[in-house]
Amino acid sequence: MKVIEHINRAKEKNETLISFEVLPPLKGKGIEALYEHMDPLMEFHPAYINVTYHRSEHEFRKNPDGSFKKVTIRKRPGTESICAAIMNKYNVDTVPHLICGGFSITETEDALINLQYLGIDNVLVLRGDAAKHETAFIPHPDGHRYAIDLLKQVVNLNNGIYLEEELINSRKTSFCIGVAGYPEKHFEAPNMETDLVYLKAKVDAGADYIVTQMFFDNAKYYAFVDACRAKGINVPIIPGLKPISTKKQLTTLPKVFSIDLPSELCNEVLKCKNNEDVEKVGEEWLLEQSRDLKKNGVPVLHYYTLGKPHIIANAIKRL
Repeated sequence: MKVIEHINRAKEKNETLISFEVLPPLKGKGIEALYEHMDPLMEFHPAYINVTYHRSEHEFRKNPDGSFKKVTIRKRPGTESICAAIMNKYNVDTVPHLICGGFSITETEDALINLQYLGIDNVLVLRGDAAKHETAFIPHPDGHRYAIDLLKQVVNLNNGIYLEEELINSRKTSFCIGVAGYPEKHFEAPNMETDLVYLKAKVDAGADYIVTQMFFDNAKYYAFVDACRAKGINVPIIPGLKPISTKKQLTTLPKVFSIDLPSELCNEVLKCKNNEDVEKVGEEWLLEQSRDLKKNGVPVLHYYTLGKPHIIANAIKRL
């Protein structure tokens, strides 16, 4: 079932859905690593599971003669197959991430066809991050530079338009398309106004819903929703949530995700003697965020699990 169909059904019943985002296992680990991560979460009957995609990276390794060779490494392979495995084991819908970085448009089309064959009818369309060795995002020579261009390719397939225009009686796909939104602005956007213009363009081009970057201050989410509505963006806007779990995250989260952490949260974390105490603070903060968002009628509570499913499970049990 499509994400937008889940949301519409829940709206009729005045319910708030739950969804999770998971990482593919690191290369060398079996699918059991993912199942161990997900098992504590499945008792909450999530509407769907997002599965991230991690692009290939390049390293230069020294040869015995002193020269260097370029090596391509992909640390978390298998998004498509992992989605299929999750659907098979848990009978739950999945949403694979689809990114620009590292893909040609032909590879993108092939990936979408594979997803269609697997019965997956949801995708989350993202530009993706720059590779670690790049100071700015560099697209594949035959790929997309912007998420909106990737989105348009998915829309074309939904309309039966393939790269090979001479195809006869081509089958239309039926993907529900999600895009990302940033309550605190995308770090590359010059201002929020410009960021919203780009977001509206993606919605106008065919995006069915928006899921936000993580945030720790619900007021910023509500302000973002109001700003979107004022711009004529009327699709569902799903809040993305993550628990803080270590003291180190007080510096890493703002740096990596370009977000602010509320002073009250920071002060509570700084009082903690160890990371076990931080996890308790993170669970309480996540619970209060979730309660407030649910009370205000958000369509879905979307949790970024990122290796800490037990904190999220504890919070949802209390929710």
